[in-house]
This record gives sequence, structure tokens and C-alpha cells, in this order.
Amino acid sequence: MKTRLYLGFLVMLSFSLMSTTCDTDDDVVIDNSQTIAEIKDIAETNTWRITSYVDSGQDETNDFNNYTFTFADGGTVTASNGTDQVQGTWSVTDSSNSNDDSSSDDDIDFTISFNVPNTSNFFDLNDDWDIISYSSTTISLQDVSGGNGGTDTLVFQRNN
Repeated sequence: MKTRLYLGFLVMLSFSLMSTTCDTDDDVVIDNSQTIAEIKDIAETNTWRITSYVDSGQDETNDFNNYTFTFADGGTVTASNGTDQVQGTWSVTDSSNSNDDSSSDDDIDFTISFNVPNTSNFFDLNDDWDIISYSSTTISLQDVSGGNGGTDTLVFQRNN
């Protein structure tokens, strides 16, 4: 009888310990607002050019030669090569507030959207890019495609 009581106590203790160790950190809120503001300020400074664009292993950087990108306050982006201009929108957001396809809930997204036909080279830039790194002169972005699983990378370099 004592053995059964002892085993019952151990089982209850085990369940009790398991329920406390399975607790998650779902209630932890990461505040990215300072980082988002910093990235926006950097992007809005000067003009930018694409120094690398790799679409699922294909280097397509040359598609954007001679284009400069201006990220304006208010969320508009203009790509211009001196003759042609392409207009769009951009934003920097906390991906925990969006439905992006990132594997991380606390990353920051750099979203670009050009209103162009899907045959345009600029259509390929339309995405919610994960910010891999940034500085006052470089913004490196990455996107893992939900469709084919390919990885795209995009690097903006600030013009001097």
C-alpha cells in the first residue's frame, strides 16, 4: 500500500513539474521601435543604389544599374535612372505585427511595393524583406520564398 501511495505521489509530482517546465515566453514583448526609427532615418538619408540582388541563386543586380532609390518620409520610394522613374511605397515594421513568411517573430521587415506589372524587374523587389544588417551606408535584406523555398538577397548602398 505504501508503495502505491509513493508511486502515486511521484506521478503527481512529475506532472506538476512538467507543467511548470513547459511554460513558454509567449508573453515576452520585444520593443523594436528604436531600431525601426533608426533604420527609417538611415534610409531617408541621401539616395541609394542596388549593389547586389540575387533572386534564388540568379544574380540580377544588372537589372537595376543606373537606378537610384529615394526613400522619402511618408513611405514613398522613387527609383530613377535620369530618364525613367518608378514609384512605389516602402515601410519598416516589426514583423510580429504582420503576417510575413519569416521564421522569426522578432525580426524587422523592410517592405517594398512598386505598382508595376509582374513582367517588370521592379516587381521582383516587392516583398517584406528581413533586415539582415544595416549601417549608415548599407542595408542588407533577405527573403526566403514561401513558394519555392529559394532565398533572395538585396543590398542597398548609399550614394555619396
